[in-house]
Amino acid sequence: MEPKDISRRKFIRATGLSATALTLGFYFSGESKASTIIKGEDAENYGVSLNSWIHIDTNGKVTIVCHRAEMGQGAYQAIPQMIAEELEVNLNEVNIIFGKGDTVKYGSQVTGGSSTVRGSYKNLLKLSASARDMLITAAAAKWSVSTAECFAEAGHVIHRSSGKKMHYGELVVDASKLEAPKNVQLKKVADYKLIRKPLPRQDTPLKTNGTAVFGIDKKIPGMLYAMVERNPRLRGKVKSYDDSAALKVPGVKKVFKVTMKVFSTDREGVAVVADSTWAAMQGRKALKVVWDDTGFEYVSTEEIYKKMKAELQSKDGLSAKKQGDPDPVLAQQKNKLDVIYETPYQAHACMEPLNCVAHHKGDSIEIWGPIQAPDWVQGDISQKMGIKKENVQVNMTFLGGGFGRKAFLDYTHEACLISKEAGAPVQVIWTREDDMTQGPFRPGVSYRAEGAVNNGEITAVKFRMCGQNIGHWMGSKKDVPNDSVLEGFQPHYFDNIKNISFSDIPFETPVPIMWWRSVYASTNGFAYESFMDELAVAAGKDPLAFRKQYLKNERCQKLLEKVEELSGWKARKPKQGYGVAITECFSSTVAQVVKVSKDATGKIKIDKVWAVIDCGWYVNADTVRAQVEGSIIMALGAATNHEIHFKDGLAVEKNFTTYRMPRINEIPPIEVHIMDNNEDAGGVGEPGLPPFTPALTNAIFDLTGKRIRKLPFDLAKV
Repeated sequence: MEPKDISRRKFIRATGLSATALTLGFYFSGESKASTIIKGEDAENYGVSLNSWIHIDTNGKVTIVCHRAEMGQGAYQAIPQMIAEELEVNLNEVNIIFGKGDTVKYGSQVTGGSSTVRGSYKNLLKLSASARDMLITAAAAKWSVSTAECFAEAGHVIHRSSGKKMHYGELVVDASKLEAPKNVQLKKVADYKLIRKPLPRQDTPLKTNGTAVFGIDKKIPGMLYAMVERNPRLRGKVKSYDDSAALKVPGVKKVFKVTMKVFSTDREGVAVVADSTWAAMQGRKALKVVWDDTGFEYVSTEEIYKKMKAELQSKDGLSAKKQGDPDPVLAQQKNKLDVIYETPYQAHACMEPLNCVAHHKGDSIEIWGPIQAPDWVQGDISQKMGIKKENVQVNMTFLGGGFGRKAFLDYTHEACLISKEAGAPVQVIWTREDDMTQGPFRPGVSYRAEGAVNNGEITAVKFRMCGQNIGHWMGSKKDVPNDSVLEGFQPHYFDNIKNISFSDIPFETPVPIMWWRSVYASTNGFAYESFMDELAVAAGKDPLAFRKQYLKNERCQKLLEKVEELSGWKARKPKQGYGVAITECFSSTVAQVVKVSKDATGKIKIDKVWAVIDCGWYVNADTVRAQVEGSIIMALGAATNHEIHFKDGLAVEKNFTTYRMPRINEIPPIEVHIMDNNEDAGGVGEPGLPPFTPALTNAIFDLTGKRIRKLPFDLAKV
């Protein structure tokens, strides 16, 4: 089953329903952030684009357009679950289709920042409730009764006193003639039948029986296949190449040079186009390429971190936030803490390597693939290829992982260039080694943390961050601090720490960098929450009580009390190490406690992880738990298993043999608790990652007295 990408007009024409179906959507007029719900035919008459829509046909089938990608985080489940709740239909009666890339119609389509639910849930609930009320109004008119005497349930409108009922399919013609209501009453949380329930995901059967179509599965008529030999040194040019042997490989059609953009730089390579992936792969192996690698720095990991450390010792950096003035307090403190934390570069290592199908048709282009940002791709290809934006069609498939990498624009641009040169639709496949070594990577970042305590109280804290700025690669000004310096730091610490500052020391290397799950919170969280632990020890305080002392906000207090209760924090026993951390990421706060001990050989083992998330309003408890569990496992790998090293300008780790993923037998028991409240929705896909590593290293300190400040580290060698 492949999600289809069709326009509303084509959809209605294909179903043969035209105006005999109810189609609703919302749009934003001018600069207004408030949405207005209108019918599909009215949108066409007014000349506006619906931002999203619900379509109910005369059989009662409900179709909802999803403008965001599904890469395992649960959008394919959450959106129909929300719609089904307020629309009062069974979940299996809701069909979801992916919308094409279109910034005018959908606004931001970037699936990142844990934003799919929190960015659209209020509008989607309002949209589906509006459709429900229009159907109730249509039924009430048929029965000549008031709408108050009617209710909706399981795809029907029912008259309370008589028990008469009509299926939605019988009502859509009349409902489509009504005006969309301006105000609708949404359900209370206590009345939910589907939302907040751990319902099975709609995409699970597709992904287990092999019918789900990922980018790498996509096939179109006449499609050729391509692989590219790219410069292994991140930058550099093709000096010359010999394709004679490659062209002798059966199935190889063409060999030519290709240059794709990586931010403002170029990455050159040689494309081999063939009639099968295997032929393209063998043709690539037969290529002989001479590279020109002059004119740029051959970076190494040791040099990068040596320079970072020197910068942290000699510069204050650009001020990101300052409260009070920690400098004079720290200057007078003889026994202040002054430590360095180091976090490594990481690959995204998605299970589905990069791939893209592109068909350049002269004055138009169509693209299919695992794409996190279809709207960005549409704009980028339009600009780079000189084709009108409306003639660039970007179709999303399922993604086998993304973590930020598939929101980048290099692989889609490259596929379009190859299709144009080949004169045919082409699928470009990246090998695991391509994906691992070419980047962009999560930036490695170092931190200097200074702090002082007096009489058990924090008197001053000063954080300096030194690492590559993703914004600089995207063209932002270099004289302003990284806007993610505070990412991960629980903001309510500012309520009770009088003297505290954060600064950014700009740092440049040729290594291309990009977002990685939870972005800078993935590195910030380790430094900031490790240092809070060091301050607690210096103050002679229990680490969890110490955090409660400085996070007096009600939601933070309840969160910390819950993780304290679940983990049995107050009943800790000898020869057990307990560590705690709390971070905020994409409007959600997560606290974690990790328990460690030593096995019979004296090696550290993780006994259990307790995680409590306050994400406000949420859809599916199972999805929330799965995302927190997945985040913890990803954090475990980044903390103890893998790192991208650079030597002589080359990425060293090339595959899972050296960039080792955690194995199932290495995963500790994980217990996840979700806080119930009526606060606005926060993110879910990423906030569970940042607190794990500091909670783990804090637990190791509690057990062994050894403070870990450099990642990754080997659990077996602590």
